[in-house]
Amino acid sequence: MGRLRGLAADLIGMKVDILVTAGSEAALAAKQVTSSIPIVMATGGDPVEMGLATSLARPGSNVTGVISLIAQLTVKRLELLKQLIPRAARVAILRDPDNRSSALSLRAAESAAKSLGVTVQGVSVRDPRELDATFKAIKRARTDAVILGENTRFDAEGRRIADLAVTYRLPMMCAAKEYAQAGGLLSYGTDYPDLFRRAALYVDKILKGAKPADLPVEQPTKFELVINLTTARALGLTTPPLLLQRADEVIHP
Repeated sequence: MGRLRGLAADLIGMKVDILVTAGSEAALAAKQVTSSIPIVMATGGDPVEMGLATSLARPGSNVTGVISLIAQLTVKRLELLKQLIPRAARVAILRDPDNRSSALSLRAAESAAKSLGVTVQGVSVRDPRELDATFKAIKRARTDAVILGENTRFDAEGRRIADLAVTYRLPMMCAAKEYAQAGGLLSYGTDYPDLFRRAALYVDKILKGAKPADLPVEQPTKFELVINLTTARALGLTTPPLLLQRADEVIHP
């Protein structure tokens, strides 16, 4: 994450016409080095909360694009996890402390937790080499389940994280379907390829003369629930029929 600002500055030095960013931290880094070159977000958290835009309807700056509703979706993931495992009382949220959106997600989950009868705890991981010890500590704390949020730093570790969750008998809700396809128990989130396609439309409009300040930031409209029954069986869990009916994809043994 510490390299992002320098990388953005390198691109500015190449005199690019538009910057496209993935994730809030990349958008923040780009905004720090230019207030004139258009920045199109393809994913990320609330730009108003992050100080990137005045409002979603009228960003008022050089930043616009598509967001992935990170904080709100964490609450929905907590609700779905509780439906699958009604007995769950302690839930760990695995997060990258350098990702500011993850702090917003944790705060939203903490606000919703009481009404769901659960206690949530943020667990910070900066280095993938810490993952094994982290899962061991989560299990030792008698945690019932884990939520893995939108953390770019973990993307390359999907299968390893899924394997660790099964090894330590921890049902895991993930932010993206790729994690469930890699072995995570279930996932709920936006369709990321769709977000990037929509971001491309912003690039097209800006190249044709539109000003980023006048282009409303779009929120996602397509959400996907994926359930991995192979992992559910390995964990000894029975998936409620109503939850299966809601799923957009079910991975069978």
